[in-house]
Amino acid sequence: MPKLARSSGLLAALIALFAAALFAAPAAHALAPATSSPRPAPTSPAEFPNTISGVLRNAGQPVPGVTIRATGEGFRGEAVTSPTGAWTIRVPVQGTYQVELDESTLPEGVALAEGAQNPRTVTFVNTSNAGAIFPLGKGIVVQGANFGEQLAERLIAGLSFGLLLALASVGLSLIFGTTGLTNFAHGEMVTLGAVLMFLLSGMGLPVWLAAILAIIGGGLSGYLQDAGLWRPLRQRGSGLIPMMIVSIGLALAARYVIQLFFGGATQQLPGAQGPQISLGPVSISQNTLLSLLISAVVIGLLGFLLLRTRLGKATRAVADNPALASASGIDVDNVIRIVWTVGGLLAALGGILWAYYRPGVSFNMGQQILLLIFAGVTLGGLGTVFGALVGSVIVGIFVEVSTIWLEADLKFVGALLIMIVVLLFRPQGILGRRERVG
Repeated sequence: MPKLARSSGLLAALIALFAAALFAAPAAHALAPATSSPRPAPTSPAEFPNTISGVLRNAGQPVPGVTIRATGEGFRGEAVTSPTGAWTIRVPVQGTYQVELDESTLPEGVALAEGAQNPRTVTFVNTSNAGAIFPLGKGIVVQGANFGEQLAERLIAGLSFGLLLALASVGLSLIFGTTGLTNFAHGEMVTLGAVLMFLLSGMGLPVWLAAILAIIGGGLSGYLQDAGLWRPLRQRGSGLIPMMIVSIGLALAARYVIQLFFGGATQQLPGAQGPQISLGPVSISQNTLLSLLISAVVIGLLGFLLLRTRLGKATRAVADNPALASASGIDVDNVIRIVWTVGGLLAALGGILWAYYRPGVSFNMGQQILLLIFAGVTLGGLGTVFGALVGSVIVGIFVEVSTIWLEADLKFVGALLIMIVVLLFRPQGILGRRERVG
């Protein structure tokens, strides 16, 4: 049986095992116990890193001095809107809270819009920040968003999520295509980018410079991995299965080394709480829109390099047939080293965008999307760069759109089910070639 067929079956089995382990244990930052009696709202981000926030406006003008209360998970706290109408309540653990606006503190002539929910139920899902909106205005009637508006918002969010997944997936696919290695440590390369961004910005560097240096650090980590570990293993003739097991061990070691120095709490990057932008009837956060644009530009540039440059053609040649590429005069080891470096660059950028999308940085954030990265690569076709792009976009859109019908906690499970169905009926993936698997 050819190499790709064995890799596809083994990858599917390992993904199933990883899925069982991942969904059986909650995220580390959600394990903090709730108190038995209500506590006042703290001001320390280190102690209570999770926030519920919003902005009060009436006819476009901020409404200051209004009291907002949050109750739930054994906690009770309140906040007063600032001169800009903004408010934030820090909560001890992620969960479900009842958020209530004290209507008696509203200024004279200002009232909740007819049909507005008060109190509102707020639930944290894969984020350390949750929002609550209280529409104001006499004579205004609040109606639930129609299906078309919900679908449009979820499609935009899904496209943004899919493209940032593609940044990591394309690097993983390039590594698999040129070396045959299924790298389970790729999730930690994603985490590294976000952690470096947080540490560098904490040193006082401008956000743009911290991001650039973090991405360069991710590329350097890929270069060093290949130079110090994977190239020596290839030269010794190590098989793909032993190397894959090494990647699993490397992933575990790197994850907990990051936890040792970074800590287990979820931290915020500068500008993580971006404003909402209205695009007609669709509302989208500024960070989501920027993530979409940055991912699209980088992926477009990568596609151009792969299709139009000598290095891109050499990379595709090595991915298709390393022995023939070497016989044609291509330095295969040099190409693989460049692929590892580019894979690290893309993973680090994907990690930074993922930290803004969630929002928040944690030591296991790469592990949380590793299965989705594998799903995108497998769905598009193992070893095919553009297949990884297509597969990741499909996974991202499905994950976000499914929240219209499914509980948010189940959205990742649906994406993995799609991957399983595709493997059953088209094991080579969407853009994979049938002759490569049988």
